[in-house]
Amino acid sequence: MPSANRHIKIAERVATRLKLKQLRLLVAISEHSSILHAAETLNISQPAATKLLKDLETDFDVQLFERTNRGAIPTSYGEALVRHGKLILAQISHAAQELDDLSEGTGGRIVVGTLLAASALLLPATIDRLRGLRPNVTVVIREGTNDLLIPALRAGEVDLVVGRLPEYRYREDLVQEALYEEQVCVVAKAGHPLTTGPKPGIEDLLDRDWILPPPETTLRRQIDKAFLDAGFPPPVNALESVSLLTNRQLLLRTEMLCVLPYHVVEDDIRRGELAIVPFDFAEASGPIGVSYRRSGRLSPAADIFLDELRITGESLRNRPE
Repeated sequence: MPSANRHIKIAERVATRLKLKQLRLLVAISEHSSILHAAETLNISQPAATKLLKDLETDFDVQLFERTNRGAIPTSYGEALVRHGKLILAQISHAAQELDDLSEGTGGRIVVGTLLAASALLLPATIDRLRGLRPNVTVVIREGTNDLLIPALRAGEVDLVVGRLPEYRYREDLVQEALYEEQVCVVAKAGHPLTTGPKPGIEDLLDRDWILPPPETTLRRQIDKAFLDAGFPPPVNALESVSLLTNRQLLLRTEMLCVLPYHVVEDDIRRGELAIVPFDFAEASGPIGVSYRRSGRLSPAADIFLDELRITGESLRNRPE
């Protein structure tokens, strides 16, 4: 069992020699692609940073970075250790937060990644509930798509991700919990020809200008599939955007179409500013939920936020349309 023995020896050596400064340096080099810039970030000299990195490579018996004309690029070993280093540093941050929570009773900090579907109702309602319970908790919101937020979640940079759950679930290392089903609709500005005439067929939507989510999103794949299943190519006159503010202004100013969760545009429809195009994209409806890491534990503040998300999700699940 030579590989097992090697693993044990490396683990024992690292456990007695590893310094948190080495992990911080490792992450900083990965972010800056430069030992010099990483050293400046940590307020240490470049020779000191080089020695810390060399000691780390010696302890793990692997090369962690390659020096190239593009800077210091992590090897596959480096990428793996950076990922674990971020998690270790995040857990230390959570430990400090938990101790602070225990001493202060109400503090804490939560970083929440949000997708478009959660931005209009689920997340604001949950934050409102949380502020009533824990007014001193700081909530940091990061907008994005799953391809950006899920890696940040895995790395410990984000505590929770809320929004439409992806078709492919990351079952091994993440918990992905459905909260409610969200219906989507095609929307346009009030008075748009497709909102006032006969009910359009899918062929009537082809030559229109669209605002669509990026191709890597679940919603976009579902939209494209609906066109392809009907024997038509997906829309080509498409602006790709997940910015709710930008999308809303474009809809109000132009005759563009957009597929959005109903709750996102509900107030605009009620005020008569936007209108639903009576075409059913049933295939594009899906679960809205929350994702979090399976290993480790959430901070007390994030734990409470998760409970409040579930309560808000239940109220939306039982809400009459």
